[in-house]
Amino acid sequence: MDAATGAAVAAAATGAAAATGATGAAVAAGASNKPQVVGRFAPSPSGRMHLGNAFSALMAWLSARSAGGRMVLRIEDLDPRASSRERAATLIDDLSWLGLTWDEGPHFQSERLDVYDEAVARLGEMGLTYPCFCSRAELHAASAPHASDGTYLYAGTCRGLGAEEVARKSALRTPAIRLRVPAADDPAGKIAWRDLGFGPQQEVLAEECGDFLIRRSDGVTAYQLAVVVDDCLMGVNQVVRGCDLLGSSARQTYLARLLGFEASAFGHVPLLVAPDGRRLSKRDRDLDLGALREAGVRPERVVGALAAAAGLVGAGTEAAAADLVGAFSWARIAVCRAEIVVDKDFLARPVG
Repeated sequence: MDAATGAAVAAAATGAAAATGATGAAVAAGASNKPQVVGRFAPSPSGRMHLGNAFSALMAWLSARSAGGRMVLRIEDLDPRASSRERAATLIDDLSWLGLTWDEGPHFQSERLDVYDEAVARLGEMGLTYPCFCSRAELHAASAPHASDGTYLYAGTCRGLGAEEVARKSALRTPAIRLRVPAADDPAGKIAWRDLGFGPQQEVLAEECGDFLIRRSDGVTAYQLAVVVDDCLMGVNQVVRGCDLLGSSARQTYLARLLGFEASAFGHVPLLVAPDGRRLSKRDRDLDLGALREAGVRPERVVGALAAAAGLVGAGTEAAAADLVGAFSWARIAVCRAEIVVDKDFLARPVG
């Protein structure tokens, strides 16, 4: 780690909470008093919600509600390809149909650009960022995906560019912005945490992802930074999501610390798959909520099938989300860390 990076990390560890303003101080102070659990839904309006999305949402809701906690609804619509208010309204309606209520929101990321700009600027003032001119093709050619979520290990190509080279390249294309991570042998870059579903985890940032993006070259704030800023400022202290995002936890914890916040607790759940073993996606029309609702399937049947997949109820059970709060436990979820199959036959039975 260079001197600027080391000084910034040390400042974050010892007193950066005060530098983030009243909100950061409140979050840090609240964490020491064991605050009420605050979870969140954070769907992206890129298409109709499928059963995999619904499964993660149900587990997040049950985890918070079983602890007497609150839920925040946030629409992650920063990407222009996923910014449809019509699709966002459909996602919100699907959550309501499932019986998954929330206490705050919906917040739209597209209306919060100023807070992301502030965070990027703060990290830059700490000497932790630099412009990156590498294209996607160049990044992929330089290394293979390193993590389960497809993260590429950045080789640091643009890390040492001088001012003249940056100016020359900037005249040709707009750069992305990367965050420097500590060297592999620096303890500041070794992130350890206990996942609610997957147990003890540890990651060395320099070996797992390298310097990572916080702003894309098209000016869109990167996912890793936006969700950290939002979760911290909204008081979210428990993030429950699919295990394909387990690898993001270290980066998000590191960012939260740099910005002076208490990192959220993470709970990752298995991915739901179709009976033929394929992971569900928004292309799977037969297993999205739109198709199921059009077929007249009751929300209790969908919730029951998802709860059965998690081992919370027996197969073939119909249940309202509110009826499952007492049955939820992370111990049950942690038993199954592999992909789990949804009972499509149960969902396809005639409605009667």
